[in-house]
Amino acid sequence: MPLTQQQIDAYWMPFTANRDFKKQPRLVVGAEGHYYTSADGRRIYDCFSGLWCSGLGHCHPKIVAAVQRQVATLDYCMAFQMGGENSFQLAGQLAEFAPPGFNHCFFTGSGSESADTALKIALAYHRAQGNAQRNRLVGRERGYHGVNFGGISVGGIGPNRKVFNANLINNVDHLPHTLDLQHNAFSKGQPAWGAHLADELERLAALHDGGNIAAVIVEPVAGSTGILPPPVAYLQRLREICDRHGILLIFDEVITAFGRVGENFAAQRFGVMPDIITTAKGLTNGVIPMGAVLVRDGIYDAFMRGPEQLIELFHGYTYSGHPVAAAAGLATLDIYRQEGVMEQARALEAPFEQALHSLADCPHVIDIRNIGLMGAIELAPREGAPGARGLEAHKRCFWEEDIAVRNGMDILQFSPFLNAGAEDLARALEAVGRVLKTIH
Repeated sequence: MPLTQQQIDAYWMPFTANRDFKKQPRLVVGAEGHYYTSADGRRIYDCFSGLWCSGLGHCHPKIVAAVQRQVATLDYCMAFQMGGENSFQLAGQLAEFAPPGFNHCFFTGSGSESADTALKIALAYHRAQGNAQRNRLVGRERGYHGVNFGGISVGGIGPNRKVFNANLINNVDHLPHTLDLQHNAFSKGQPAWGAHLADELERLAALHDGGNIAAVIVEPVAGSTGILPPPVAYLQRLREICDRHGILLIFDEVITAFGRVGENFAAQRFGVMPDIITTAKGLTNGVIPMGAVLVRDGIYDAFMRGPEQLIELFHGYTYSGHPVAAAAGLATLDIYRQEGVMEQARALEAPFEQALHSLADCPHVIDIRNIGLMGAIELAPREGAPGARGLEAHKRCFWEEDIAVRNGMDILQFSPFLNAGAEDLARALEAVGRVLKTIH
């Protein structure tokens, strides 16, 4: 039955121009594999694998079956002082999936919750170590760490912060972002220019005394802001500076973990080990909301002191380790291991890069950048109407070319399925090119 106007008006949509959308809603009623089914019966090729999260394809039968079994067996179990068995199984398997030394995880319900959890763990860790003065946090301009108050405080996307600025948490600084179109436009993979930008952390350490900084949080590849690959040696320099001053390094891998850059974690792809890793999205292939924060063993061990009957960390969520989400997570990890997903993703990188950069000559394109299976086409904004050109491209791709792309203002973003077909991806990007050539 078609939606009524009352139903359409009732839903206040997230990160959406609601009034524009509701004039001609882009509605989906089904999904399978690499396609959505639209409300008017068309098959829509998904160029963004959900919202970075469904890299194995929609409605993967193994995950669907696991969730169906679990919801009929144990739908929910209190996570405080009790726990569902499969939550512990998932924790163990996730530790095996993670880089060496990350043998403990804290479950959350989303990437936003994972970011705030990581910040709280970092602050509590230093207090447990007798360093309560380490209470300053450092994020990065254009960084995205969810929408809870901790995450937007260390985050660096202006519109996300603007309305809430007076109530953000104190003692937060930001590193500069790494995109400079004069030096690294149209980069393929990691740009050669920009490693020196990490040295701003050294300046902040001199300003505040490095012994007062608790943690630095960055995305290995800044995602939601429009895909900013890290310059060569940039992450290594951040690690070195953190080590020099005893600062914890947090990698927000909500987007980059689980194959998005061709490895289990971006930390492995770039050869830089942080102290804390946040995850979500690909943990369950987007089927059930779930996140996790992985910590190095020494951090976990610092909390495991004092009387055993006392709670070590006063933090948690109703849905931490949710049994149905855990079932989805276990099935998802099995697929990553059994179906050669990382190898498929790495093999797709070159044809994806080639197809993406083939659109460099389209009108209004001022930059194309990519790394792993993450890519962006940045369009020049219309004078006096920022975001209008990108939104038009998104809508016309959906209605005229039967493809779904994400636009963040005037940046078109692409996040192919990890097991996508190179031919399907090439056809989809050709369709994007057709749209771009007709947009004024």
